[in-house]
Amino acid sequence: QVQLAESGGGLVQPGGSLRLSCAASERTFRAYTMAWFRQAPGKEREFVAAIRLRGLNTYYSDSVRGRFTISTDNSKNTVYLQMNTLKPEDTAVYYCSGSGSHIIVSAIGLPRMYDYWGQGTQVTVSS
Repeated sequence: QVQLAESGGGLVQPGGSLRLSCAASERTFRAYTMAWFRQAPGKEREFVAAIRLRGLNTYYSDSVRGRFTISTDNSKNTVYLQMNTLKPEDTAVYYCSGSGSHIIVSAIGLPRMYDYWGQGTQVTVSS
């Protein structure tokens, strides 16, 4: 059974930080690529960051590069998203995802390339 479970969301003031966690079943963690997406009300799901579990290459959207960091702890089958200098426009439901096959770089931000999805965790940035 493939399972992804996000945690760590919440309410934070602008400029603050949060760390999201995505706990994966062992089978899921054999995926090639894990990623974070987000979706704000009335908007499409948006790519945030991705990491290849072999090689640990990382990829970021322009809107979060330099503020967010994606990482993994293979011993815990967990992927993290460290979010710093948060802005109100970062408010969204954040989803963890995984792909069981290789994704070329040009497609790594496309939700349809991912096989597994978590239920999401709400992040609200507001004063």
